[in-house]
Amino acid sequence: MSEITIDGLTKEFDDVTAVENITLDIENGEFIVFVGPSGCGKSTTLRMIAGLESITGGELRIGGQRVNDLPPKERNIAMVFPNYALYPHMTGAENMKFGMKSVSDYTDAEIDQRVQEAAEILDIPELLDRRPKELSGGERQRVAIGRALVREPEVFLLDEPLSNLDAKLRVQMRAELLQLHQDLDATTLYVTHDQTEAMTLGDRVVVMNDGRIEQVDPPQVLYDYPETRFVAEFIGSPAMNVIPIDLGYDGDAVRAVHEAFELTLPNGDRFTARPPSATFGVRPEDVSLAANAPADAQTFEAEVSVTEPLGESLLIHCYLGTDELHIKTEARSAITPGDTLELAVDEDRLH
Repeated sequence: MSEITIDGLTKEFDDVTAVENITLDIENGEFIVFVGPSGCGKSTTLRMIAGLESITGGELRIGGQRVNDLPPKERNIAMVFPNYALYPHMTGAENMKFGMKSVSDYTDAEIDQRVQEAAEILDIPELLDRRPKELSGGERQRVAIGRALVREPEVFLLDEPLSNLDAKLRVQMRAELLQLHQDLDATTLYVTHDQTEAMTLGDRVVVMNDGRIEQVDPPQVLYDYPETRFVAEFIGSPAMNVIPIDLGYDGDAVRAVHEAFELTLPNGDRFTARPPSATFGVRPEDVSLAANAPADAQTFEAEVSVTEPLGESLLIHCYLGTDELHIKTEARSAITPGDTLELAVDEDRLH
């Protein structure tokens, strides 16, 4: 079994705390994605699990065994790095089997067989005799993944493995990584700063910020029910609209009051403490032209500043007084900068 238990894990570099007291249980065979901005601690967390960074505090268990002080070769993990980490003077096959003798009792024939099997899975048998300089970025990535596969580890660790690939190849490799995970059913931990990768790959996504975990949930739950403002603005492209508002109270009714609009909020009984102000969040696709909204929808006006045709939709930047509002609407809509739009929001999708 390759479940992973992270309990209060902390990493300090002198006076800098890179990872602060994070706790997470990862099930056997689960695909977990760590996502967040640069410097949030996600790669440091992965390197502690790999044994490449010492643990300042907390406990790490793999398969029930405490591994805080175990060297990397005794943890039965395999890691894929952002820069592939291939030896330039070795062929693909030599790179894939490098180090196998030091971590296993396999014979040369058994190692060669495992290399061939991994190459077949990754569709790279013809690349085994080539050196890295003769390979494209995607081919190098496959060789690096193959080096992890031949070990048949309990846990796969992938640290931004697609960051050096072009956009089209990243999409292709995402699909191949998902298929590979389904075929192997191995516990996989994947680090990325790309929220699209996080949303498409993970069984669950761990959103990190400033060394801490903000939220852990399946991708759709993160998108629909962000628990913090950071998650709301980080997950989704374009980001959620976040606008400061005042709150007005009339019996059980609660109104969002802004210089450019007033809306009666649904479920006003949530505001039991009756705060004077709040932050109003709505995703661009949950704002619509009034003509497309239900007849009884509350509406308001906004002035268009910029339009961005995205092909399948039109992204509109509007002014709401001194704040900005982004709207996603139908492609080829006849909307130009300077227009004043009458808008409505999906009241079931407000935050």
